[in-house]
Amino acid sequence: MEYLLATVAGCTAVDLDVVTSRHAEPETFDVHVEGDRVSEDGASRLSEVRVGFDLSFPDTAEGNQARKLVDNLIRISHEKDCTVSRTVENPTRVTFANDSK
Repeated sequence: MEYLLATVAGCTAVDLDVVTSRHAEPETFDVHVEGDRVSEDGASRLSEVRVGFDLSFPDTAEGNQARKLVDNLIRISHEKDCTVSRTVENPTRVTFANDSK
């Protein structure tokens, strides 16, 4: 579960970093992620995942421009660009096969 949480957070973090760093390097870039683990019929899964970002940029024109982009970039990543969180939010069929000989 820790890997899944890390990939959900990392996906949007990369989207944020790539775009904002074109304007200014962040002074602070912290990502916090947590999930609620539940058990259903003896099997575990996550029911809620929360991702938070704490970014700060220099007090410059470039830093201000990067800061203004953050909320929209998080929304776009969540709604469109981050394959990881979009996959987790939607029913996804997973199949396993053993092709060993």
